[in-house]
Amino acid sequence: MRLLFKQRLFSWFDSYDIYNEDGETLFTVEGQISWGHCLHILDARGSHIGTVQEKVLTFLPKFELYAYGEYIGSIRKEFTFFTPRFTFDSSDWEVEGSFMEWDYSIRSASQGHVASISKELFNWTDTYVIDVPDPANALCALMVVLAIDAEKCRG
Repeated sequence: MRLLFKQRLFSWFDSYDIYNEDGETLFTVEGQISWGHCLHILDARGSHIGTVQEKVLTFLPKFELYAYGEYIGSIRKEFTFFTPRFTFDSSDWEVEGSFMEWDYSIRSASQGHVASISKELFNWTDTYVIDVPDPANALCALMVVLAIDAEKCRG
């Protein structure tokens, strides 16, 4: 399954549209005024299905993830020198980025390759391509991209 993740050009808060390969909208993401990033994920019908909430006052960036109203865990950036790395506290997923922080890979000890994320360059807004072999992992992979993008924007 391939997801195309595009930030909206003219919006006051973080807002994104996520499409499939046929150009159909699968998800929309809307930011909310809060201390730290708070992103709400809606399905194609407009129903709220997930939230990515930044924890503030942490040494390294950390985001809590909620799916269908349930807390599913947090993703935290690890201290590294050359390539970014993120880990989940509630699963064995690890996210490792490239030196330039444009490409990421999600791997799991139990599932193997979970997803590949690549940032497309030369666009007016942030644009990512997310390749997820198992559609059941699409929402969590999207949450990872949202957390990575929010971490990069925190300055």
